Amino acid sequence: MAEKLSMQQKEYQSIILKQEINITNIYSIHYFEYSRDFVFEGESHNFWELLFVDSGVIEVTADEKKFPLESGEIVFHKPNEFHALRSNGKSAPNLIVVSFDCTAPCMSFFENKVLRANDLETQYLSQIITEAKRTFYTPLNHPYVSRLRRFTNTPFGSEQIIKASLELLLLNMLRRCAHSTDVQRFPTGAVTRTKRNDKKLLEQVTLYLSNHVYDTLTVADICRDNIISRTQLQQLFHQHKGCGVIEFFSRLKIETAKQLIREGQYTFSQIANILNYSSYQYFSLQFKKYTRMSPSEYSSSTKYFNTNQAEE
Repeated sequence: MAEKLSMQQKEYQSIILKQEINITNIYSIHYFEYSRDFVFEGESHNFWELLFVDSGVIEVTADEKKFPLESGEIVFHKPNEFHALRSNGKSAPNLIVVSFDCTAPCMSFFENKVLRANDLETQYLSQIITEAKRTFYTPLNHPYVSRLRRFTNTPFGSEQIIKASLELLLLNMLRRCAHSTDVQRFPTGAVTRTKRNDKKLLEQVTLYLSNHVYDTLTVADICRDNIISRTQLQQLFHQHKGCGVIEFFSRLKIETAKQLIREGQYTFSQIANILNYSSYQYFSLQFKKYTRMSPSEYSSSTKYFNTNQAEE
């Protein structure tokens, strides 16, 4: 009995969780689609900046060093380090740039290194870009933005997701690369290059398309939000789906339209609006292209089939 009472009187004590990396401020978030002759003359500032190459090649200057950065590679410019960019005249690069404050001592690991992001880390970068589009109306492709400006109404927790995604990116890279032989100090930039897993990448993009079936998407949107080059994206879908990514997306829309027609809650014009078609006429043409029936013919056929099934 005494032992039981003692257990009931037991007092729990919490511990404060350690934070190895804490992002206190964000200065800018960019997704750039540059031409092959782009030149950025350079700047320096008293906070960190990461540069990730989504596709193509870019020539990076960091203080007195110059080196190429290729698709999938990432470099961190430490505070007060002069940095500049120049396209190589052949490749039109797509870049993610994020600048931020972080005073953690472990950030010294990222100085003077070229790293390759793995699948998980590219997902963190994609999450940052996705949430930034929902949170800030400041254009992500404007190179001279000096202040991010919020929308009046932003999704719940969006800024914390940006903060957490950036911290997880840094933590994951540090843990993975701290003792890796793949990490090279620039200016060589000669890191081991590994391809992203095609199966996982295809699953990621198809899920993204399904989640945006009610939206209007371009190839550029899909590439930006999934951190993939246009060439790799099209190759992936032609190889595994037998069609281009936009045709696959169009098929998803028509399958959704067929479901909405069978449910019978909306008119054909309303369904066209719900799925963000530019007009009912275009929706009807697309529907007939993939089903060989107009929306009204499809609706009649399903009603006829259901009636005959009921009679049987």
